[in-house]
Amino acid sequence: MTLRSFASDNNSGAHPAIMQAVLDANTGYAKAYGEDDLSIATDELFKQHFGRQAKIHYVTTGTAANVLGLRAVTQTWNSVICADVAHINVDECGAPEAFAGIKLVPVKATGGKLDVEAIRPYLFGRGFVHHSQPRVVQITQATELGTVYTPDEIRSITKFCHKEGLLVHMDGARLANAAAALGCGFRELTTDLGVDVLSFGGTKNGMFIGEAVVFLNPELGEGFQYMRKQGMQLVSKMRFITAQFHRYLQEDMWRANALHANRMAALLAEKVSQIKGITVSRPVQTNAVFAYIPHRAIERMLEEFYFYIWNEEKNELRWMTSFDTSEEEIDEFVTALQAAV
Repeated sequence: MTLRSFASDNNSGAHPAIMQAVLDANTGYAKAYGEDDLSIATDELFKQHFGRQAKIHYVTTGTAANVLGLRAVTQTWNSVICADVAHINVDECGAPEAFAGIKLVPVKATGGKLDVEAIRPYLFGRGFVHHSQPRVVQITQATELGTVYTPDEIRSITKFCHKEGLLVHMDGARLANAAAALGCGFRELTTDLGVDVLSFGGTKNGMFIGEAVVFLNPELGEGFQYMRKQGMQLVSKMRFITAQFHRYLQEDMWRANALHANRMAALLAEKVSQIKGITVSRPVQTNAVFAYIPHRAIERMLEEFYFYIWNEEKNELRWMTSFDTSEEEIDEFVTALQAAV
């Protein structure tokens, strides 16, 4: 039996138009390693969304994008300040430390978000040879808790960081969901606010493989093409990665997919909150719903559905919706949850 999944937007399929774009790219011969016409055209689309100064490098996974992007702007004596729940700190198996050689400094974050006052105490020890040297502040948009940074919040962080000689890296695995929630474009949430380096995701919002490292600060990214090769992320048949992005970034597909996923999360939250004994535990701003449910109901639900237990001690669960989540699936889930409770 295939369990219906609310565990992650990674569990969804690929958008049919994305699959068709890959099929369309599968004709004849093309130059390898990103020198084909389609990859060059996709670079141009990225520049339309992020600015002419953007330097774009395609990779296969979000972890690769985060780690290589951070490695490109740090030395091994540097540290990266991030939220305690950040993906690089919790869900990347120590890859930033192992492959980039950097020290992560996790900071207790309210609602998954950092602010200037949370960052400030971790800038001590600069110039002191016995301490790792802070170089980057990393923020996630949308956060691991489904919350979003407003433009003003991001601008406050980048302004402070640049004044202190720090760079700002954004994990944008779900940047589309955040932009859709805020009614913004990508540039309005990144380049225009002073973000220096971006990991841009597509896999969680309709693509089947592919992420990008985007250097938004024109002073950064020199030599990254060699670092990507050393990092085993230079895809030979690059056109099959860029074909997805080329379709994804056109006709606002990214926004339509993200809006749908966000709407389904809001619908799920609204319906489960009406069940006695269920408490939605965090704000629902994008496509993540967190809720407390009675312990006895968890095992019964896991027999039919696949999802993550976020906090076992508190019986807090995380449910994720995707571009292809249907209202019928929401209704089936809610009906089963009501019976389990």
